[in-house]
Amino acid sequence: MYELKTKETDVSVIEFIESVDHPKKREDAYRLLDIFTEVTGYEAKMWGPSIIGFGKYHYKYQTGHEGDAPLAAYSPRKAKISLYFAPGDEREQLLQQFGKHTTGKACVYINKLADVNEDILKALIQQTIDFLRKTYPDA
Repeated sequence: MYELKTKETDVSVIEFIESVDHPKKREDAYRLLDIFTEVTGYEAKMWGPSIIGFGKYHYKYQTGHEGDAPLAAYSPRKAKISLYFAPGDEREQLLQQFGKHTTGKACVYINKLADVNEDILKALIQQTIDFLRKTYPDA
């Protein structure tokens, strides 16, 4: 049976952020911690070895695959900072005003926080939470 790799852990978020090598990326990770905490109202938790998540929801796909995931999350990775946002038209509209970034299916990648608009970042976090709560009402 498939086992999820990205699960909530008891690892300290602060210890993880302190382990980030690059000083500027570590500074951005702390600022993101403040922003995500403010917008979500949730305490930060580590998900897997490198994702900082806020809140959680339970999903179940038509295939039967199910699990838990954070409502909002980010990861200060070595190359770029990964921001985990829900998909959708509203996300795409907000990203047009966000600043310098690249996108994947669920991730938005930035080099540094100074490259993006923090107000749009907050809107993206809120849009993600709203989308997930609508999609998964028990969230």
